[in-house]
Amino acid sequence: MAKVAVSILFFYMVCWAGISTHVFQPSSIIATGPKITSLLLGNLTEVSLNLLYVFASNVTGSIGPPSCEPEETQWIVTKELVGTNALRVHLRLNKSLHFCGENETDCCSKSLCVLESLRVSACVNNVVKTSLLIQAKIHAHLRLPYHGPDNQTVIPNQVYDPLGSCPCDLTTGMCDIRCCCDKDCSSELLKLFESHCFPGPFGGQLSSLPDYHCSAHREDAPEWFRFLCVISPPENNPYLGHFYHGDTIIPKPRPSFQKPILSPPVFNTYKQGNPIFTLEDQLFTIPQMAIGHCLNNAPVAFLENFSFQCVTVLDSCPNSFPLQTLHSDLSIHVNDGKGGDVTVVVMDEVVKDLSHFLSSTAFGPDRDHVCESVTLALDYTFHWKGNIITNITLRRSIGKLIFKGSVEITTRYSAVFVTRENMEEANSGNPGYQVGKPVIAGIENTQHNFSVQRTSINLWKPVLNGLCHIAEKRPVMFAENSTSGCQLFVSLQNLTQCDLLRDTVGSLQETLVTATYVAKTGNPNSEIESDWVQIQFENSSNALGDGDGSCSGIPSHTHIQIWSFIAGMTEGNGQRMIQDIQVRSTLSTWTLDCGGGDVCADLTEAQLFHVTSSVTFIDIPIFTGPPKNRFRINFTEYDCDKNDVCWPQLAFPLTKYYTGEPHSHALAMGLTLVFLLMAASVLSTPWRQIRQAWDISL
Repeated sequence: MAKVAVSILFFYMVCWAGISTHVFQPSSIIATGPKITSLLLGNLTEVSLNLLYVFASNVTGSIGPPSCEPEETQWIVTKELVGTNALRVHLRLNKSLHFCGENETDCCSKSLCVLESLRVSACVNNVVKTSLLIQAKIHAHLRLPYHGPDNQTVIPNQVYDPLGSCPCDLTTGMCDIRCCCDKDCSSELLKLFESHCFPGPFGGQLSSLPDYHCSAHREDAPEWFRFLCVISPPENNPYLGHFYHGDTIIPKPRPSFQKPILSPPVFNTYKQGNPIFTLEDQLFTIPQMAIGHCLNNAPVAFLENFSFQCVTVLDSCPNSFPLQTLHSDLSIHVNDGKGGDVTVVVMDEVVKDLSHFLSSTAFGPDRDHVCESVTLALDYTFHWKGNIITNITLRRSIGKLIFKGSVEITTRYSAVFVTRENMEEANSGNPGYQVGKPVIAGIENTQHNFSVQRTSINLWKPVLNGLCHIAEKRPVMFAENSTSGCQLFVSLQNLTQCDLLRDTVGSLQETLVTATYVAKTGNPNSEIESDWVQIQFENSSNALGDGDGSCSGIPSHTHIQIWSFIAGMTEGNGQRMIQDIQVRSTLSTWTLDCGGGDVCADLTEAQLFHVTSSVTFIDIPIFTGPPKNRFRINFTEYDCDKNDVCWPQLAFPLTKYYTGEPHSHALAMGLTLVFLLMAASVLSTPWRQIRQAWDISL
C-alpha cells in the first residue's frame, strides 16, 4: 500500500507541474556535502543517466549545451525507482574528505577540497530530455589525531555474569572510594574504607545460596534433602537484567572543537509555516516580538502575517540595526522556493510627523540630540503564487529625530503575504467567513450597473496618549466583539459652538464606516449584487437643548451590530454568512465639570471627553423544525436524557438506544432470540402435556 501511495503521489506531482516528458526536481543544486539526491519525474522508459563536468566559457561566460556522452568523474551515480513516473537519483563522492597525511593520495590537500560544476543528463535514444546542474563546494573534514591507548574495554555479559564482577568499579585505572571489590585499590587504600564498603550486589557482595538450594552443600542436611532441594542454575537470580548486556567498546577519536559545517536544509517548495531562507541558506529574519521581548533577528514563516511594535529608550543617536539600516543590507536575495532567488525591493518613505512614534520624552541637562535617518518602521509585502514567492517589497519609514535627554521611540514591523497586486482583494473565507478574519465591506461604484470597491469597516485603535487626532483605525474582525475609543479635548469655548462640535465629532465617527455594503460571504464577487448586503444607518433621537457650558446631541458612540448564521456545512465545517448589519450612533450630552461651581470662568479650560466605537455579533439560531408545544416541553417521562429510568431502554436491543451494532443487525438478532424463546417454550414439558391431553380427548 505504501508503494501504491507513493506512485499516486508522484503521478499527481507530475500532472500538477504540467510535465509532458521529463524534469528534475530540483533542477539545480548547490552541494556542500558528499551526498546529493534529486528526483527525475516523467516517462522513465529507456532513460539513461550521464554525468559530466561543465565549464564556463572564457568568452561568453555561459556553459555548453548538455550532452549524452559519458565522462569519468569522482562521483558515483545510483538510481532508485520510487514510482511509475519518479526516479530518485543519488550521487556520492568517491573520495575521502580528510586532510592528506604522509604518502596519501585519496585525500584533501587544502581546506576547499572539491570545487566543481557537474551536469546530470537524462537521455532517451541518445537525445537529452532534461538535465540537472550541480555546483559542488565541499570542505575537508577537520579531524584531530587520537593518541590514546588502543586497548579495548570488555564488559562482561550480564546474561552469565549478573551485575558484573564489580559494579561499583566506575573508573578505569583508579581506585573508587568505598568499592572494596575494585582491583585497582591497594591494600593501604582498602584499609581506609574497608568498614564502609558498598553493601549488596552493587558492591560486589552477592547473597549466598539459600539453604534449600541443592548446591548449598549443607553439612547438617538430612538424608531426604537431596529429594526435596531446589535445582536452579546460578544464572537464574533476581539481579539479571539490571544492567545492559555487555559489549565491546572501541575507543573513538576525540571530538573536534571546530565549528561543524552544517549542510543546508533541502526543500523544493515552501509550505505554510515553514521558515523562509535567503539564497545563502540562512534564515530570513525581521524584528519581531517574542515572549514579551523584541528580537532583532526572528525568522519569518511562509504565509504567516504579523505586526509588532517595539519600544526602545534612547539616550543617544542609534548606530546599529534595526534603528539604523542600510539600503544594501535590506536588499537581500531570498530563495523563492523553486531554486531561484527574489531580491527585496526597498522603498523609502520620509516621516515628518513623529508623534505616532514618540511615546514620551524626558528632558534633562544634556545637549540636544539630532539623529538623521532613523528607521521607524519596516513593512514587508510578500507576493506569492502556489508555493513560490514571486516578489518582495519593503516600505522603510525613516525620519529625523530631535530630542534632549532621553526619549521612548516606538518602532513598527510587519509582514503581509498577498496573492494579488491589491492587498484589499484578500478574502476572509471560502465561502463562509473565518473567525478572526476582517469583515469585507464595499463602496458602490455608480459608473457601472453594480460594482463595489472593497474597503473595511473600522473601530478606533488608540495609540500613545489615546487622543483622537493621532488615533488609528483597525478593521472589524468577524465574530469578535470589541469596544474601543479615543479622547478629545473640548474647551468651554468649543461648547459655545455646539453645531460645530457636533459636526466635528460626527466627521470623526463617519471615518470609521465609509462603506455602504458588507459582503455576505468571505469570497464575494464585486459585480454580483446578491453577494452583498446594504448597511443600515440609524441615529438615536435626542432633543437638542444647548446651554451654558453644555452641548447635547453629540454622536459620541458608534455601535455596529452584525447578524450572522450558519448557511450550511462543507466537509464538516459550518459556513458562516452575514445576513444583516446596522450602524447606530448614540447621542450624548457633554458638559464641563467646573469643580463645584455653576459657571466655568476660563474659556480656554479644556477637559477630555470620550469618543467610542463598538461591534457586536449576533448569532441567528438554525431552524430545526416546528416549535415544541407545552406538552412536549414539560412531559419528559420518556426522555432518556432527563430521567434516571428510561423505559424505552428496556427493549434492548430492539430499540434505537442500543448502539453497539447497526440497528438492522440488532433487530434481526433480537427477533431471532424471541423466536428461539417461543420455540423453547412450545417444546417444553407443560405444552407437551397439553398436546397429549388434547390428542387423548380427540
